[in-house]
Amino acid sequence: MLNKIFKAVSPDTLNVNFFKAIHNDWMLITAGTLNSFNTMTASWGSTGILWNRKIATCFIRPTRFTFEFAEKSEIYTLSFFDQEYQDALNYCGSHSGRNVDKIAATGLKPMETPEGGITFMQSSLVFECRKLYSDYIREDNFIDQGLIKLHYPRKDFHKFYVGEIMGCYVRL
Repeated sequence: MLNKIFKAVSPDTLNVNFFKAIHNDWMLITAGTLNSFNTMTASWGSTGILWNRKIATCFIRPTRFTFEFAEKSEIYTLSFFDQEYQDALNYCGSHSGRNVDKIAATGLKPMETPEGGITFMQSSLVFECRKLYSDYIREDNFIDQGLIKLHYPRKDFHKFYVGEIMGCYVRL
């Protein structure tokens, strides 16, 4: 099914401004299986090279429902969408999968990726990532302590996941 909607490409061939794509346009972080998954909107993340591998990093607060799935899953996906899906991403970022069925509410259509991750048929770009490393952002490691007051007034620090991009897919 994936190859009828998406084309596999190398991440180095992408002509995407990831500062804009992540921060302004947002993405969905999804983990789990087709039978049991959750997705959340994110506007923090990064792409690049680490340990001589193409990677994508995402950040999830432990209070988010998606965190439980990310902890259990070896694979996570980062899915990017065209502007017409901004309302769906807004919904996924402002409602918890613990309380609502985000898929029914948004009309997003989940599908499995080759490595067993979950993305959506409406995505324009997908990174399928295998976790390589994770850790919590730690209060004691902040050089700029003002960031704690600004982003962590409740001390609910994110956990970050560095994943090797195992598959990169663009919509046909």
